[in-house]
Amino acid sequence: MGLPHRKADKKYTYGDYRRWPDDERWELIDGVAWNMSPAPYRRHQEISGRLFYAVYGFLGNKDCKVYTAPFDVLLPGFNEQDEDDVTTVVQPDILVICDKNKLTEKGCTGAPDWIVEIITPNTAKKDIDIKFHLYERHGVLEYWVVDPGNKYIQVYLLDEKGKYPEEPQVSVSGDSISCSVLAGLVIQLDRVFAD
Repeated sequence: MGLPHRKADKKYTYGDYRRWPDDERWELIDGVAWNMSPAPYRRHQEISGRLFYAVYGFLGNKDCKVYTAPFDVLLPGFNEQDEDDVTTVVQPDILVICDKNKLTEKGCTGAPDWIVEIITPNTAKKDIDIKFHLYERHGVLEYWVVDPGNKYIQVYLLDEKGKYPEEPQVSVSGDSISCSVLAGLVIQLDRVFAD
């Protein structure tokens, strides 16, 4: 599993992030900048589009909203009161927010209810390890890790203690998968992983 290029020479903030060139995509995790370039693989984009389409169609005029990257999600720490001081800004592949008070013109401040990350060889370690702990710590209720190459999805649900299970629920191509955050949403994985 690989890791994308990162800048760890100092602790970066959202104030720094907003001044970086528009043609570069970065995420900040606890002040460390992670480069998201180059653009995602074609297969990644197909799967992202199919999942987004399924969720968007399900939501219709419901209160929850679904978004895709690039979409800034600020996850403030305890002492980070000013937006420019926030040291964690991520761009999940797909996210659902049910509390409209978290939405801003720039994106979202606070944990989304559901996040989907689609791994690539360059992002696998970050998505499976670093973001797993980050999303758990910030209270993301449901976290899906999608593996396009092996055609499976790992589902992590936050328990009553605020922890994800060590062993996720795993669904493979051919299965149907339900979303806990959006009761009634069922996605057929054959459609998601179709060639």
